Parts: sequence; structure tokens; C-alpha cells
Amino acid sequence: MRTSFPRLLTALAIISILTAPLASVRAQGLPASSLRTTTPNDIERDSARVPYYLQLVERIFRMEVPTQATSTASQAVVASNATAQPAATTATTATPDGAQFVAANDTVVQQPPAGFLRDQSFEPSPLDELSKLELTAAEKNVTDEEVAQLEQAKSAINFGFNTNPLIQQWINYFQGRGRATVESGLRRSGRFMPMARKIFREEGVPEDLAWLGQIESAWKPNAYSYAAASGLWQFVPSTGLEYGLRQTAWVDERNSLEKATHASARYLKFLGGYYHGNWELALAAYNTGYGNVDRAISRAGTADFWRAYPYVVQQTRDYVPKILATIVIARNPEKYGFHNIRPDAPLSYDVVNVPSATSLQLVASATDTSVDYLRSINPELKRDVTPRGESYNLRVPAGHGRAFVALLKRVPADRRESARVVSVAAGEDLNTVAARTGTSVAQLQIWNAGVDVSRGGKLVVPAGSLKNVALVRARPNVSATASSLVTVKARAGETIAQIAARYGADAEEVARLNAVATDAPLVANQMIKVPSKTPAPATGAPARRGR
Repeated sequence: MRTSFPRLLTALAIISILTAPLASVRAQGLPASSLRTTTPNDIERDSARVPYYLQLVERIFRMEVPTQATSTASQAVVASNATAQPAATTATTATPDGAQFVAANDTVVQQPPAGFLRDQSFEPSPLDELSKLELTAAEKNVTDEEVAQLEQAKSAINFGFNTNPLIQQWINYFQGRGRATVESGLRRSGRFMPMARKIFREEGVPEDLAWLGQIESAWKPNAYSYAAASGLWQFVPSTGLEYGLRQTAWVDERNSLEKATHASARYLKFLGGYYHGNWELALAAYNTGYGNVDRAISRAGTADFWRAYPYVVQQTRDYVPKILATIVIARNPEKYGFHNIRPDAPLSYDVVNVPSATSLQLVASATDTSVDYLRSINPELKRDVTPRGESYNLRVPAGHGRAFVALLKRVPADRRESARVVSVAAGEDLNTVAARTGTSVAQLQIWNAGVDVSRGGKLVVPAGSLKNVALVRARPNVSATASSLVTVKARAGETIAQIAARYGADAEEVARLNAVATDAPLVANQMIKVPSKTPAPATGAPARRGR
């Protein structure tokens, strides 16, 4: 269906009028916390409606301008009562719905919102599956000895909580049926835990609470739950806005790395203060909202999670012991049978402030990496271009930041969405470059005025005419068989540069073949193509594992 722009504006106006009452109902959420003494003001009520309107406008836009590709994720999300409740009257306000609130009634199923020019790629939140899990009789069987061991193991954790057999039940599950999930999480945590611990420490929150990321998202920045929660820390739209995480047509900062981690730490700090240092109650509120926890406390007659346990929803009953079991295992992996698990190398990148509307295609070609890799280290971007109308702090492969800044200065502002960068070999002339890129010598001279490439380097070219970015170097005295590709398995944390050195190949060529930056850490058993037949002599130094 094709619709003119005026008709689109008219449709938006009509839908806004028709849905205003519905938005008002959605904005009310659950009743406010029993500890709240004031009523919400207009600003608080309006802020809760923003995510609903953002999603409504985007859905209309997507009907008018269909995307060519659709997201491979098929997770349904609950978009009804996941809006904010009134915020508490405190310096750092928070919404009682928490980061994982799921409405019990009037649910509406839809696909997760996506970008206009490309769909963000989402993965299911592990909490969705864990919330449906039922423990077996064997897993529920807990001995006094196991509880005593648990009491001893929790001494390694830097915040206090009460020992309960329910925690051991989930440890039993993670040691058995859930072992693969824990092992994967312990490995992936290496990418994010150093950052998370640093930020939690800066925000004044117990660092071990950062293991929340393992249960919430399995350390996947693109995790998306059926409750419309997104990112490493699973913020719903309203709570994300409350804690300063922008959600626009260009970015969704709930999926960011540092910003979302700061927001999660601040939210946990608020909840910890709200419950006077009782972290079981704070974790329960992170999941279901402090309004629900307050009502459970009122019914139990005491501010103790294990006493209030029967009065919270089943998901939250399981959530708290799951989190605590995960933290106990993570802090005592050998004690609980998780041996020789080597965490992945921490994410490494440079941060570069780029101008408005800088194309990721341009950045990828200028930093010898792929758009997919740039997406992976900038998961908050909803498009393959940085936000229009503002400069943006973009992550680029480590070690490429300074060279990229110098190269970007050569690209005119009006060409940053259409330009690409190609590498030039020493001795190559502009005629050769023009032939392999589908442009002309005159265009190359205009786009690269004053640049001397006699010793090699990089040239900016118009993307519209680009045919072949890669330079194919001649290999004298090398047979076709010897230069054929071989596929090797990477070790965890190994880099393209290390593999190339081991096989006597050119690192830049291997990087282009696999669309991976030369120094990006690889996952264990990742298949890498190498243009070589015979590995380097065994006497050479072996590739160093990790960093």
C-alpha cells in the first residue's frame, strides 16, 4: 500500500487522537508503591507514555516505508502494562515496574521494534525460558550438608543475603540440566564483567551484583524479552527513559554497553537504599517492581524476601534464588564443578567522536573491519548510520581510532553517507585504483586532493561506483594450489593477526576474507579462512592465546 506524505500526517493525527485514552490507561500501570506519599505529577505521567508513542510512530513508518530485510528474531513481546508506574519521590527516581515487569492481564503481542533502514537483530532473553522451567524432584532434594556448604560459599560474595534451600535447588539445576548455560555465561562474561565491575564500583553498588547480566541476558547486548525488555540489563522502555537511556529512531541506549550498565547500577543502588541494604528484596523489585514487593511485604508482615516469597508472582519467586545461585557459582566455580572455564577476552575498542550521519559502511572500509563487527560493538545503533543532527561517540576496532580520525577529516561532510575507503599498495598508481574501484582518475584526484599514495595508504572513493575494494596482490612463484584457502579453527580470544602470523599469511588479507578486524578477539572454534597451504614452521613462536 502506498500513501502520500500528507496522508501519513493525517493518519498519525487521527491515530494519536483515537489512542489518547488508551495511552492514558497504559500510563497508569499498577497501583503505586504503598510507601509512596505523593501523587504523580504531569511530567511523570507523560514520560510513561513516550515509549508507547515511539513504538506507534515507528510501526506507522514501517507500514509506509517497508524494509527490505526483516529481523531473524521472532520473539513476541508484551507491550501492554509494561509502562511505568509513578516514580518514587527520591533524588534518583525509578519506576515500580522494574526492569522485568510482566503484565498479568490485557497483554498485546507484537514483534520487537526495529530500525527504519535495517532491523536490529535480537536474541531471546534467557529469562523467558528460565521463567517457564520447573525443577525436578532430584533438583529440589537438598541436604543439610549442601546448605552448610552454601553458607560457607557465600562468604566469597561482597554483599550479604540469607541462606535458603531454594538457592541450592537452583545450584543443583545449574550443575545438571543448566550446566551448558552456566559454562557459556562464564565464558561470555569475560567480555563485559571488567567493564561492569568497574561501573558498579563507581556507582557504589556491590560488584558481584553485576552477575545479574548472566541471568538477565546471558551477556548478550541484543537480548530482547517478551516483556519488551532489552539489552544486557533488560530495561523496559519506561524504566530506560527514567534512567536516561534514549530510545529514538536512531538509537536504543538500552542496548548500549557503558550507558545501560551505569543505568542498571543506579537503579540497583536506588532499590538497595529503598530496602535499607536488603539485596534479596532489591533484586525482587528489579524483576517485578517495588510496588509489588511492597504489597508482598505488607501481606507477610515483615521485610524479608523468604517470608514474603508466597506473595510475589512465580517468576519473581524463582528469579531471586536463580540470581543468587548464579553468583554463588560464579564466585566459586571450582567448588561447584565448573573447571577450567576460560573467560573470553574483554571487548577492546577505541571511541571516536564522529560527525552527524556517518555511515558504518564508511567506517568499516576505513578501519579494515565489517559492518557486522561495528554493529556488535555499537549494539545501540538502530541504523547503519550514526544519528543525524548530532555528533556521536562511535566504537571502532582497537588501535584504529587515531588513523580513522585522520582519514575522516578527508571526507567532506556531505559525503559521509556515500563515501568508502580503499587500501592502496606501494607502487600502485591512480589508474590501477580507478580500474578496480569503477571510478575515474579525475574523481580520485577530486576526492583525495593533495594525498600522496606513492608509498601506499588509503583513498576515499565514491561508493556508488565501487566495484572492488580489495587489492589482489600478485604472488610470484606460488602455485594455485599453494595459494588456495584453508579453514582453521580459532582459539578463544585469538586474533586474525595471530592466525595470519601462524600461517605465514597477510593479516589484512585474512581480515578482509573473514570480515573481521585484525585485532578483534575471536570465539573458540570460530572458522577462519586463510590463503595459505602450509603453516609456518613449528619452530616459530606459537600464537599467544587471549590477551
